[in-house]
Amino acid sequence: MRTLICALVAFVSTLFRSRLALQLENVALRHQLTVYQRTAHRPRINPGDRVLWSWLSRGWSGWRNALVIVQTETVIAWQRKRFRDHWAKLSKQGGPGRPSVSKDIRALIRTMSEANTGWGSPRIVGELRKLGIDVAKSTVEKYRVRPKKPPSPTWKAFLKNYVRDLVSIDFFVVPTVRFKVLFVLARISHQAA
Repeated sequence: MRTLICALVAFVSTLFRSRLALQLENVALRHQLTVYQRTAHRPRINPGDRVLWSWLSRGWSGWRNALVIVQTETVIAWQRKRFRDHWAKLSKQGGPGRPSVSKDIRALIRTMSEANTGWGSPRIVGELRKLGIDVAKSTVEKYRVRPKKPPSPTWKAFLKNYVRDLVSIDFFVVPTVRFKVLFVLARISHQAA
């Protein structure tokens, strides 16, 4: 009796649905029956089945009600995986990074930077453009020869050289017993004994 009432309610609800929604539901249910018939114990989902359900979920609002074979979260996970795989495939095309610079151009950059020590990377890029060679500033910075600078002195050497010239000064206020204020300026000279 209960199944009869459920069937009657389902029939009445189909009267108010559009023809397209009924056809999509029919396709979805027939597909699930086909999957059940081709497998013995546990339904096995093929990549084509995943594509069909991903397509149905995008174009049909009632796909969740007709889905019996898997959970709706599974279909959403399939869509996300296809999206990730699609963009991963697009990003892997070609080699990673910028194309390499030929050995001749690298040698030219080194020669220009050695011959003209006052030129920076922007100037070398400009001169290369005049020759018809288009390279980025970061490429020139990577391959140019930098002049060797002497190491900077340490703090110990700085203090040793300038200790006679260093002076510490402090200014503070001292209140007295008679409620007067004294202004004190203290000067300390840092000379080695």
